[in-house]
Amino acid sequence: MEKVEVRTDAAPAPVGPYSQAILAGGFVFTAGQIALIPGTSDMDNDTIEAETARVMDNLKAVLEEAGSSLEKIVKTTIFVSDMNDFGRINAVYGAYFEDVPPARSTVEVASLPKNAGVEIECVALV
Repeated sequence: MEKVEVRTDAAPAPVGPYSQAILAGGFVFTAGQIALIPGTSDMDNDTIEAETARVMDNLKAVLEEAGSSLEKIVKTTIFVSDMNDFGRINAVYGAYFEDVPPARSTVEVASLPKNAGVEIECVALV
């Protein structure tokens, strides 16, 4: 089985030794996305809702570059810095899935890069 790197300018560039996503075995495995605005080092984090929407849009861009889509996600992991924000995160997140939502885990963490409130990674079919 071969693994292939996925890279797009439509999502934030990696800031370390990782890929935006990897294609392998008919799946795409994304790196966690935070609310970085592509092409900048700025965060879109005026509200947790705006932050979540930017995260989902970043994931969408990576998935599309890989030949996949949000509809093909089978599993997400959501990392939140404050579980009290989860209801508002969940409302935005849920609006991105029209049919069967993916399986999901949500974990509260002590902190996230750039003081993000939410980070999401996923596995999707290609």
